[in-house]
Amino acid sequence: MEILDEKQLRVIGCLIEKSIVTSDQYPLTLNALTNACNQKSSRDPVMSLSQGEVQHTIRELEGKHLVRTEENFKSRAEKYVQRFCNTRYSELQFSPAELAVVCLLFLRGAQTPGELKSRSGRLHTFADNAEVVEALNALKNRETGALVVKLPRTPGRKDSEYMHLFSGPIDIDAYAADVQARAPASSSPRRSDIAALTERVDRLEDELAELKKRLGEDPAA
Repeated sequence: MEILDEKQLRVIGCLIEKSIVTSDQYPLTLNALTNACNQKSSRDPVMSLSQGEVQHTIRELEGKHLVRTEENFKSRAEKYVQRFCNTRYSELQFSPAELAVVCLLFLRGAQTPGELKSRSGRLHTFADNAEVVEALNALKNRETGALVVKLPRTPGRKDSEYMHLFSGPIDIDAYAADVQARAPASSSPRRSDIAALTERVDRLEDELAELKKRLGEDPAA
């Protein structure tokens, strides 16, 4: 399994996401991909990558055979498609549910099943948290090796978070110690309240993107 850094994960995650939610605009130009990488909603952490940084990352991923460049001879604009999964070039083949989970983990880091369900949006519709856990277990128990790991539960949270392993193995003991050290004081805002507010903002961003699409604007702008 290829070990990917933060920028590579962001590029692949954006290509997967846009291939599903805005398929009519896929493959992506460099400008559209850069805008997708730097979105202020549905991204954690929020990045501010230059086009040069995105293009350099694309070249790295091309070297790993995880991204392909397509040239539009009419516009002479290069466009990019992912070869990371679910293509004839990739050994990784995911169900729609698994693909949605992987994409969200790439774009937003560790999340609980409930967060994955609420954030899946147009990627995939999960009936309930149990369906999310089913997809996570399928990724965790693959014959070729686990692709996700269940993390120790953060104090004050109902469920444990899950994280992908495409950036390498996670030291669970060290992670648990770090979580404990960073646990907020009781007077601090509850993480669940912050998450609820974040979800509301994300829904509004999705609605705005859909409205822009209907009006003929670039939703990534």
